[in-house]
Amino acid sequence: MGEELKPNPEKEKRRYLEHNNDVENVNYQNFVEPITSAIMHDYTPTDNGLDFGAGTGPVISKILNDHNYNIQQYDPFFHNKPELLNNKYDYIACCEVIEHFHDPDKEFILLKNLLQPKAKLYCMTDLYDDSIFFPNWYYKNDLTHVFIYKKETIQFIKEKYGFSSVTINNRLVVFSG
Repeated sequence: MGEELKPNPEKEKRRYLEHNNDVENVNYQNFVEPITSAIMHDYTPTDNGLDFGAGTGPVISKILNDHNYNIQQYDPFFHNKPELLNNKYDYIACCEVIEHFHDPDKEFILLKNLLQPKAKLYCMTDLYDDSIFFPNWYYKNDLTHVFIYKKETIQFIKEKYGFSSVTINNRLVVFSG
């Protein structure tokens, strides 16, 4: 996507503020359940996590905090704490975030560098495949969705950034260090 087609930061933030991200909303909690369940299955409350792109309603952090997990929130618009990007994490959650990356190469390098060895990166996004009629696909209509992923793209990311494995389960993509 050409730079002139990408939303500027002000337009992007306005769009994010339109989201109804109430952390107490059961439907919202159920939506992120694939990530929160996977993290609680793979890690304990003593492990350190990062909710990368936490947004206006950091529901993943809320759910994990409710289970005594130690997770920090980072978001360039709503939780802009760059000091968190100097740490290493046992796991990182990116729920509905990677499709917003204006520079996926830069962001995946950052995410990989933030992970401890053998750590996991949990991403949720809607993957495109050839069975989808692109002109009618709802996911591409969000002006802040500037990068669309396919299964092949996910495999490329695994190889390029040195992840040992990747699993795809519907919308949940888990990269292992």
